[in-house]
Parts: sequence; structure tokens; C-alpha cells
Amino acid sequence: MTVHFIGAGPGAPDLLTLRGRDLIAACPVCLYAGSLVPEGVLAHCPPGARIVNTAPMSLDEIIAEIAAAHAEGKDVARLHSGDLSIWSAMGEQLRRLRALGIPYSVTPGVPSFSAAAAALGAELTLPGLAQTVVLTRTPGRASAMPEGEKLAAFAATGAVLAVHLSIHLLDKVVAELTPHYGTDCPVAIVWRASWPEQRIVRATLATLDAAVGSEMERTALILVGKTLGAADFDESRLYAADYDRRYRPVGAEPRFPEAS
Repeated sequence: MTVHFIGAGPGAPDLLTLRGRDLIAACPVCLYAGSLVPEGVLAHCPPGARIVNTAPMSLDEIIAEIAAAHAEGKDVARLHSGDLSIWSAMGEQLRRLRALGIPYSVTPGVPSFSAAAAALGAELTLPGLAQTVVLTRTPGRASAMPEGEKLAAFAATGAVLAVHLSIHLLDKVVAELTPHYGTDCPVAIVWRASWPEQRIVRATLATLDAAVGSEMERTALILVGKTLGAADFDESRLYAADYDRRYRPVGAEPRFPEAS
């Protein structure tokens, strides 16, 4: 028996990995975070599967469901939205399972910032503008921020920021970022990225407040940085005709002669 933690992606049911789909189809028990995982993903559950929405459940109740399945020798598909490596509350569940000696696996999913960038048609890292993306958030009721992890500190680097779980504190976010990026810095908010009701707002730090509607809450992602919508940036050397690569040797003495 194994508990398979599966990143169910940002919202669109078809943004699910093949591995995730196949694991769901093979598990007679499925626990899913019903507040964010689309019901379309549950269509992959086998007939007769026990499907449990964990949104109203406590951690103890979730672990009890898993322990019951373990006692019956039934594999469990444990679905979380996005990717499990960030803000998934998976870590505390894994700690409980290790203590109980219950085996588990982890299958990654498409993260929300990737879906948001795709919706914008944007590469977040462009030569000469930014080569770093910081995934962060503001303090919330469920999790406080460590002392050194301040928006202003990240902004001082000039990196592109993907600010999660913070749309309700938009004024605070704008106030902290403006001194570092400037009022004309591009901003994009993607609400429910990849869902049918997806909505995108493009603005600057100066105009963002007026551009955002009141319906944007909870699942909206704030992206801030010079690369958003940029047209004036350097081209990568990757495809330059004189760039010596392992698979495209250049010159009489290429860097990787064994590939020539």
C-alpha cells in the first residue's frame, strides 16, 4: 500500500501529468483538496473508488482516512492543487506518515506561476533584464513569514516576483515594491490561471489598484518585473551562429571536439 501525493496542476483538468493520471486511475481511494482541485481530475478515478473531499477536514481526520486505507491494503491518491513543493501542506502529512510507517510517493504538478506565465505568453527570465524568479507570499493566518523573508528584500534584487496568496493585501504589496521597481514597473495579475473563468489584468505599480476588480481574491497571482511584456531585451547567445555548443561545434578547435 502506498499513498501517492499528486500535484493536480493549476486548474485545467488536462494540465495533469500522465504519471498523475495513471496513479489516480490505479487507486481505490482518492483524497482531494476540493476547494482548489477541479472535479474534472476526479474523472480518472476508477469505478467504485472512495472519493473524499478533504477541504472541511482536519489533519487528524485526513491521516485517519489514510490509516484506514493502509489497514485495508488500499493505495491512496492524495491530490493537491498546483505543485506539491510549495504551500501544499504536504510536509506535515509526510511527517505523520513517516511516524506511522506508511509508504508514500510524490508526483509533481504544474505550478500556478507557470500557468500564469503561459496565460500571459511570457518568458519570465529574459537576457539583460532578469534571470531570477522569486516565489513568495505575504504573511497569512495559516503561515507566518520568517524574519528575513520580506518583499522589500526580494524586490531589492530586481528579480521577477511571483507573489502568491496576497491579493487581499494588494495595497501593502504595491507600497513595499514601488520604491524598488518604480511606479512604471509592469505588473500582471492572473486570477484562476487555466480555469475557464481565468482573468488577466495588466498594469503598472502606479495603475494596478484602479485596474483590479473586486472579484479577484484567493487564487489570484501577482507577477511583478521588467520582463512582463518587454520587447527590448538582448537575445540569448544560445542560438548565435558563432556560439560553440556541444551539439553545434564551431571553428577549427571547438570546445567539444568529441561531438563533431
